[in-house]
Parts: sequence; C-alpha cells; structure tokens
Amino acid sequence: MGRWRDGTGTLRVLGDGAQGAGADAEEDPEGAAGAEGAARRTVDIPLTIAASYRARARGLLGRDGLTGALLLTPASGVHTFRMRFAIDVAYLDRRLTVLDVHTLRPGRLGRPRFRSRHVLEAEAGALARWGVRRGVRVAIAPGPSAPPPPSVR
Repeated sequence: MGRWRDGTGTLRVLGDGAQGAGADAEEDPEGAAGAEGAARRTVDIPLTIAASYRARARGLLGRDGLTGALLLTPASGVHTFRMRFAIDVAYLDRRLTVLDVHTLRPGRLGRPRFRSRHVLEAEAGALARWGVRRGVRVAIAPGPSAPPPPSVR
C-alpha cells in the first residue's frame, strides 16, 4: 500500500464481496435496485489526499463545498468546528475497509475510532450515493503529487 503524499487521486468503491450477481440481480434485470444497484457499479470519485500535518490541519476549513472526497491520512478522528457545511465521515482501517460512517453537522466533534488509520470526508449524503458503508472496501489510486515546498536557505 505505501505512504501517500499530498495531492490528488481517485477513489473507487470495491464493495464487500456480498454484492454482485446475487438475488437482487436476478429480481431486477435492469440493475435499478436502488442503493444496492448504485453500490454495484464502479464509480471513479475525484480525491484530494492530505498526508502532511499542514494539509490535515487545514482539511476543509474555509471551503464552501467539496467536489469529490478528501482523504486524511494518518487520522483516526475529525471535527467540524469552523466549518460551513455538513460532511459525511468514513473511518478506514489499514486495509481501506470502512469501519464506520457518520454525518457530522458544523461545530461537532467526531470521536476517534479504534483501529482507524485513515478518514474519508465528503459532503453530506455523498458517501451513501457512492455506496460507501460499513464493511465496504475502497481503493485509492494516487494521482500527481503536490509540488514539494520551496527550500529556504
């Protein structure tokens, strides 16, 4: 898996293995099984990776919205103090399996989760649309890294 750097990437929801060609697929040949159908299709979600202390501390502060998702790594908890909008928070373990998902309104403190190594943030309601829920695995494909900070001599 390796360490990530600040930059961009792509988030892909892999599922939990219980989905796919199951009973729902037989009953609904068009594939419009609501949330279950949405979880089966592959969606590439734009991702911003915050791996440095400075990027994690800044997070979503000062933003009016978010396109895609933000990955805080390493992290085990978040807060929404001084934020302008509600967010969905998914706590991920080392293998990028979702441990828990919560929606936090501005001015709230999310409790740190045991075994959580990464936190995925998105606008409220986005994680449910993408099929991200407890037990689902995600994959992260890093994109171009942010340029290194200028050296000061």
